[in-house]
Amino acid sequence: MSKPTPQSEHSQQAEIWQTDAERALYAQLCNAFYAREIPRLVDEPDTARLKRLLASLPYYIERLAMRIVSGDAPLKLDSQNGSWLEKQKTTPPVYNKKDSKDFYSQHAKRGLIVPVLINDEQCTTVRIDSLDQVSDNKVHCNELGWFDTSGESLENTHIQLLKPAKAVMAAACCGHQWQYNKRITPKRLSLREMLLASNINWRNLKRPLT
Repeated sequence: MSKPTPQSEHSQQAEIWQTDAERALYAQLCNAFYAREIPRLVDEPDTARLKRLLASLPYYIERLAMRIVSGDAPLKLDSQNGSWLEKQKTTPPVYNKKDSKDFYSQHAKRGLIVPVLINDEQCTTVRIDSLDQVSDNKVHCNELGWFDTSGESLENTHIQLLKPAKAVMAAACCGHQWQYNKRITPKRLSLREMLLASNINWRNLKRPLT
């Protein structure tokens, strides 16, 4: 017997769900993520890369939809758009060097999902990333680069690593944005960011999910 592909494994797991509501939510989320990703891939100029992205897309979309359906994120879900919803704070989070240093000096671990404050000329937002390297006095985020343990970026003066807290993680998961300290329309998270959001250990933000 041939070994099931990752895609077929996820499909089989989806069929195990007992309620019609779970099956309907899973299908709705898959449709929302396809509708989001396909138009983005149309602009990919590298044909070989486009083929790779299209080949892996079903696996990641089914994996994400399954995680959301079976997860316990303390956020409201907009299943039609595949997005998280939470009331937005009137002002953006504030970077606190001491809080970040106290946290990352003790709790930095590979695989930990973390919030990063981004202040550019356009707006202020919080993005989620994951730690993939940890040393004595610095950490590396998979996408946003190196930071010292106090949260200061070693590569970009416009970003700081925040201490994970539920309100800050919620802002990142919901794509909250501010311009001149006023709320603006939330951004839509990428598929990668949604996958990270689905892997947050909400019960203990100091530890990655096992």
